[in-house]
Amino acid sequence: IDRGGKVRTRIAPFVGEFHPGDVSAANGEVFVSDSGNGMVFRLVSNDRAIMAVVLPGVGKSAQGTALDASGTQLVVADYSQGIGITGLQTFKRALLPRQDGKPLRGIDGLARCGDTWFGVYNGAVPGRVLSIRMRPGGVDYGELIEGLELPDPTQIAFDGKRLLVVANAGWAAAGKPGAVRTEGAPILAIPLSKDCTPLQR
Repeated sequence: IDRGGKVRTRIAPFVGEFHPGDVSAANGEVFVSDSGNGMVFRLVSNDRAIMAVVLPGVGKSAQGTALDASGTQLVVADYSQGIGITGLQTFKRALLPRQDGKPLRGIDGLARCGDTWFGVYNGAVPGRVLSIRMRPGGVDYGELIEGLELPDPTQIAFDGKRLLVVANAGWAAAGKPGAVRTEGAPILAIPLSKDCTPLQR
């Protein structure tokens, strides 16, 4: 879609079903995840097709993605399997367990600032925003702001100065018959310092 709202092209895989979900863009690259089969796709250079970077049968429920600082690896939040990282040239994904060796499940939106990733956790109510750091073979994580609880967070983005979080998407009610939303989803803005830590806690 162009800036005027006109559809310029429609893009989908050449074979199989496609359930496009979360989209991320960085360094001129665009990625879209498929929550239905766990695949993640990359827009090819001619902007007219997509190719898989997380291959069929590897993931289960891909959600947010964020490119690393080198531009060679994509961090993927798979809601059911946990945080993984895939090489854009190797197409091999490795799951990254949390500190206790278990998968960090329930992450929806994902964004990066410097060497820190931020994940929206909505695997239980209330939801939270997590700070995630990579370590050899895994991740360390904690609450970005201790005690910050959100009713139904889903998406997150970094605009260069702030984390922007969809704090109450109303996703649980959206599928109910006759559901009508009477107001927009609130956006929570969290200013970050140059070292990617919150300016206010």
